[in-house]
Amino acid sequence: MNEQIKTDALNSAHHLMVGGVDTLTLAKKYQTPLYVYDTGAIRAEIAAFKQVFEENHVDYQISYASKAFATVAMYQLIAQEHIHCDVVSGGELYTAQQADFPMAAVSFHGNNKSLAELTMALDAGVGTIVVDNFGELRQLTTLTTQRQQPTTIMLRIAPGISAHTHDYISTGQADSKFGFDLDSGQADQAIKAAQAAPYLKLVGIHCHIGSQIFEVNGFEMIVDKLVSEFARWQRELDFYPQIMNVGGGFGVKYTAEDHPLQPTDFVDAIIKETRAQTAAQQVPMLEIWIEPGRSLVATAGMTLYTIGDEKDIPGIRKYLSVDGGMGDNIRPALYQAKYEAVLAKNPALPAEQVASIAGKYCESGDMLIWNQQLPATAPGDVLAVLDLSLIHI
Repeated sequence: MNEQIKTDALNSAHHLMVGGVDTLTLAKKYQTPLYVYDTGAIRAEIAAFKQVFEENHVDYQISYASKAFATVAMYQLIAQEHIHCDVVSGGELYTAQQADFPMAAVSFHGNNKSLAELTMALDAGVGTIVVDNFGELRQLTTLTTQRQQPTTIMLRIAPGISAHTHDYISTGQADSKFGFDLDSGQADQAIKAAQAAPYLKLVGIHCHIGSQIFEVNGFEMIVDKLVSEFARWQRELDFYPQIMNVGGGFGVKYTAEDHPLQPTDFVDAIIKETRAQTAAQQVPMLEIWIEPGRSLVATAGMTLYTIGDEKDIPGIRKYLSVDGGMGDNIRPALYQAKYEAVLAKNPALPAEQVASIAGKYCESGDMLIWNQQLPATAPGDVLAVLDLSLIHI
């Protein structure tokens, strides 16, 4: 870690700061493992997304993908910023309700919504239900007809385009548990079924191509394919969506090897490609929705852990155990996601050891970080796992 440290990342004692607060003070007061977020940084990221849309003079909506971090306080924050959110379970919807989040600004996602969850969404007056499969479409048609309740929906499609990312977080390919397949004609069938449903109002198409994406070309490809399909649907099905929701997945800097674009660069590319393709196809410009989750909160927060026992196996490996692990971050164990950590008492200290950071759960796979260069450490020291853009220039 030889990158220059931001001047506001450390205080006069060289302790790591977050939102102007000493992380060691937070760890002492609230104990670890501890999630910490800088609300000012989240608000600034939302403002940056709004700015790029408004500078491009396009209708839009920012919908926070709340699976990234779903708490009452987070829903309250995004309500204050006047953006939408999406939920993927009854539990997330309940949490949003406890925050008095406006239900008209909620989208309900999910590939296996239960009858109880659909009923809960209708009772709550959720603004948009993103329909994922034919079974759900039939259930929702029956429910809304029985209740005589007009309901706005989008259809999630699998466009046959996937991002260059890990297989476990690539979601746009045809062989996916998500959405109506585009190339096989399932999407056409779903449109016809939605058009025939008396209380469903189909306003848009949703897709999501993956997570932790570092290139814009996947989004440009999806725009090209979708707009071409929209033009065909207008001719053949008498349907043209008002909204094109291209999801999120904008990458962040978890390790020194990660070189993400600014999230706003993705949005600017999406807008420009949409404008170009709608003009080429001679169809109306679309309202563009995005669903940033990780890129709003990962770049504003960190997890604090306390170092406990050490195990040094000569010639093999040194382990540093911390008081969390796969219970608070399943990604490294599940699909080998990579992170880096810094020593909270002084992230600028030079490295003196290579250690692997182990969790405390009774699984050999409970490892947070492999072969991390760190300064000298002692039991009781606090480690911060974070997006490195928080501290590095």
